[in-house]
Amino acid sequence: MSRRADREEPMWELTEDIRRASSPSERHDGRRHSSSASSSSQSTGNGGEARGSAGRRSRPSVSSATAALATVREQREHRTLSWKTAVAAEDRPSDPRLDSEETVLSSKNVLTNFEKVASRDPETERRRREQVARYGAENRSQQDVYRRLKRWADKKSRPAKDVLLGLLSEKYQQPPLPEHEELVKLAKHYYPPRGELKVHVCDFGDGRAEHTEITLGDVEEYWQQKPEWVDVRWIHAPLGIGLAHSSIEDIFLHDGEKGREFEKAGRSGWPYLETEVLNFRSQDNFQEMRDVYLLLNELEGFEERLEEHIWDGDNNSSFHSDVNWRSGHLGIKANYWNMAASDMPWQLSEGIAMGGFGGPTEGLQPIGRHIEKQTLSSHPFFAKSQIVRNPFRTFHRGDGFLMTLSPMVGANFLDKNLSKHLAEPIDLMFENDTASAVGHVYKAFAERGTSTWHRKTTEWFLIYLLSEVGCTPHVLRQGFNAPPIESAYSVVIQDLKRRRFEPWVRNETVKLVREYLNCVDELTTIRLILQKKVELFQTLLLDVKKFEADDLKYGTPPDNPAGETAEDRINFALKMVKAQHDCFERLLIDVKGSMNALFQLRSIEQNELAIVSDSQNRAILVFTGVTIIFLPLSFFTSYYGMNLTGIINTNHSEKYFWKVCGSVAFLIVLFVSLGAYRHRLKRMMVVRKIKSGGSMV
Repeated sequence: MSRRADREEPMWELTEDIRRASSPSERHDGRRHSSSASSSSQSTGNGGEARGSAGRRSRPSVSSATAALATVREQREHRTLSWKTAVAAEDRPSDPRLDSEETVLSSKNVLTNFEKVASRDPETERRRREQVARYGAENRSQQDVYRRLKRWADKKSRPAKDVLLGLLSEKYQQPPLPEHEELVKLAKHYYPPRGELKVHVCDFGDGRAEHTEITLGDVEEYWQQKPEWVDVRWIHAPLGIGLAHSSIEDIFLHDGEKGREFEKAGRSGWPYLETEVLNFRSQDNFQEMRDVYLLLNELEGFEERLEEHIWDGDNNSSFHSDVNWRSGHLGIKANYWNMAASDMPWQLSEGIAMGGFGGPTEGLQPIGRHIEKQTLSSHPFFAKSQIVRNPFRTFHRGDGFLMTLSPMVGANFLDKNLSKHLAEPIDLMFENDTASAVGHVYKAFAERGTSTWHRKTTEWFLIYLLSEVGCTPHVLRQGFNAPPIESAYSVVIQDLKRRRFEPWVRNETVKLVREYLNCVDELTTIRLILQKKVELFQTLLLDVKKFEADDLKYGTPPDNPAGETAEDRINFALKMVKAQHDCFERLLIDVKGSMNALFQLRSIEQNELAIVSDSQNRAILVFTGVTIIFLPLSFFTSYYGMNLTGIINTNHSEKYFWKVCGSVAFLIVLFVSLGAYRHRLKRMMVVRKIKSGGSMV
């Protein structure tokens, strides 16, 4: 019995760790998260328990203390029951609590709930597998077109020698450009027309929730009205900052009642919440998106082929006309690429961390084909991933509607299956609640709807959503089965420190310094983003306290007094983001100190090399002096020792000797000098050409 008890001790410690890592609130009923997803419509609640119960086993939730604590208690009681049945009767401990009827009944409930939650809906799983298979086949076809386009672009700028070699070998010949029809499909695959973008509509009511997948071309009718049982309708569209984004938000806000203003957390005259989110994308997919955008955007005559597809799938009544008016007002042409460029994720180096996003003209544009080499990628777990930045903007109305706009389609939650998540279709990421924060928020209330909400309002749900999305990326969702990015950066920095003491190799120091600078830039950007989030949650806390004071003043009681308050959610998110910010600040101080130590170490090495070089220079000076003295002597002795007239069959004089040897020597010196100073001569010619052109103007 003692050996069994010893084996159980680590598990008891683990449950305590999970309890401490959970949300601060412990006042709610337990909640389980459904992971079933529907590509068209999904309903859960009292009337649809069979469908709503499908999903994977619940995990300790960062966002909900209820889910974490309930799961921990049930697991503890389940282990107690299993342990009791496995131990012989004479070895059982005489603890009356373990033999109580309450423990047995609770354990039976755990087993029942586990069977209910762990089971998956076969129809949903089959439909998802079919979608993944279709995407895989289409993606392979488009990747073949992409590779042919890339080869054509790479060979287009080939040097002159390859042009000559192309006449002799097919290896160096210019490959053909893919057909225009193939290029149109390629552009629509990576950058769909705005009307064909998939939009998620999530309805939440008392004990009930529904998820419907539509397209952006039909979105206007879904924010006009909602069913009577719906308390909050949440519409999420994968749109980045641009013309389409600006039109959608403006039409949405114009068609409904104005919500409560976040005066502190919002901007002056713009009382809506927005933040910047980090997520992980596949390096290959990210590279393909940049190549397709830049290569097709620069292809002559191709833009006209895409113009006829700009409004494919658009059935909205106001969207088209509003975009046309807005493009004229802003002076931005409403062409295909200006509409689709907002889908491009931002690299960490593309601009500083933004506290508030502006209008459609402030979206970042890709600056080059090749993606940056991040130091985080040197960690084995993140070798094939790229951390990117995306805006996350929210717009709420007073009639129960919430609109969120963000091209964030990467992985927010980190676990051991990160590479598998990154390989999944972007359109299906919302349904993967183990990787997507927005998908997880719907699953959190898929079974009970608004019955557990402290207040059944758009503002409460908006704060819940921001507290989930604003804390990502993290590893808490799956119980620390993957390295956090803080730990990964710490490992990378330790490797950089180790390389400081390697023997000096030519050009290696330059490479090492570049990696240090990249690491400093990445940590600085992430720290600034986290700092903006800390400021957002601090000011948001002031707004929430004002809301509660106003509700108390006007006698508006909460719908569920035992539910988690908005203030609890913000305090939890603020504590978590502060911890992340402090960690990255320490990492930044560490890597800067390490880089300074590298500079000092290399300076000392350079001084040592200078001392060695000085002794060598002295030896060379002696040989140089000897050469200066004896070289002219040897020349004159050789010259005066020649007797041309004494050579048989020679009628040439010394004058002929100087003509030949002097001309050859002059040509040799001339060509050597031109080769040595060719770069300087080119710069001088360019400067002279620019000056002459300026004077003509």
